[in-house]
Amino acid sequence: MPDDALIHDPNRPMPRLLAIMARLRDPETGCPWDIEQDFASIAPYTIEEAYEVADAIEQANYEGLRGELGDLLLQVVFHAQIADDENLFDFNDVANDISDKMIARHPHVFGSQSRDKTPAQQTRDWETIKAAERASQTQTGTLDGLAKGLPALMRAVKLQKRAARVGFDWPRVDQVLDKLTEEAAELTEAAQRLSQAQVEEEFGDLLFVMANLARHMKVDPEVALRSANAKFTRRFERIESLLAERGKAPNESNLEEMDMLWDCAKAEEKL
Repeated sequence: MPDDALIHDPNRPMPRLLAIMARLRDPETGCPWDIEQDFASIAPYTIEEAYEVADAIEQANYEGLRGELGDLLLQVVFHAQIADDENLFDFNDVANDISDKMIARHPHVFGSQSRDKTPAQQTRDWETIKAAERASQTQTGTLDGLAKGLPALMRAVKLQKRAARVGFDWPRVDQVLDKLTEEAAELTEAAQRLSQAQVEEEFGDLLFVMANLARHMKVDPEVALRSANAKFTRRFERIESLLAERGKAPNESNLEEMDMLWDCAKAEEKL
């Protein structure tokens, strides 16, 4: 059992955190909630914490980022402790695995290769090394190894990048735009004539092409959509503020009035 001196020692931050998690998971003296968790139950929290890190970065909230990175680190430690409890691996194995991977993937830093490369060349070399790693793990398919638990939009871009590396890709943006028009027409037809399941399928096809268009235009669709969400939030909150000045709430307004106030909020942002 970790000793109390280590648990309260701020001068040994990483051993201290590992000791705290070991204490929390101790079957006899730990926290009942922490003890009953497993990989699957913790996974949603891990994803949530990663998004909160991204949100702090987007807001340039660096004080908040410090805390969010700690929350994300705790998730890694939690998973590693669960694995240790089940005699699968421990935190040191996790740290050594990623260290070995970084050394292997940066021969121009830790090996004999020249550092005289462009970032684009280093990216290509990185992908070549990753492909060799997949081959050594009997992942021979082009799309093998892509996590199915990724956000769908992010996974769509990664799938398309993998396919593009073997030549399965439109060479020009205008071809993607043509496909976008085609898929939009198919969705319109499905909405008018087909079942809800078929509408969902066509909608998915349209989103997939949108992800492809983002890739061709060098836009990160996740970042773009987060920005659009933030803009919508900002402008709708302004609508609520303007309505409040009139002594009204949104449910006491109507679409025509709120649309007019939306235009006002939009115009204010351009001043």
